[in-house]
Amino acid sequence: MPPDPVVHLIDDDDAVRDAVSTLLRVCGLQVRAYASAEAFLGSAPAEAPGCVVTDVQMPQMTGLELLERLGANRAVLPVIVMTGRAERSMAAEALRHGAVAFLDKPFAPEELLAAVHSAIAGAAPTA
Repeated sequence: MPPDPVVHLIDDDDAVRDAVSTLLRVCGLQVRAYASAEAFLGSAPAEAPGCVVTDVQMPQMTGLELLERLGANRAVLPVIVMTGRAERSMAAEALRHGAVAFLDKPFAPEELLAAVHSAIAGAAPTA
């Protein structure tokens, strides 16, 4: 039996990370939360199914830099990018680098859940 999908949530804002983690858990999803892109990369997530949800504006490594790095390493987890300072060029750059969705904060819970479920379904191996 394949392992349950895991949502890897990366945001340097404690309140956002806690609120989004709670929402995803209440909806039955497994969540691993990280305060930085470096913490996520250092955890060496298993090859379990799931997705990454990352903020754009973070110190050290931004969400867009993380997306580029994951793409360069041919990571298999789909990435959803979220930001409080959306610009059309930022969204285009995220999508060009492989993001499966780009969400403006604040977003409706249903919008995030739909993006996460779509990302997980799209990443699920077919038999």
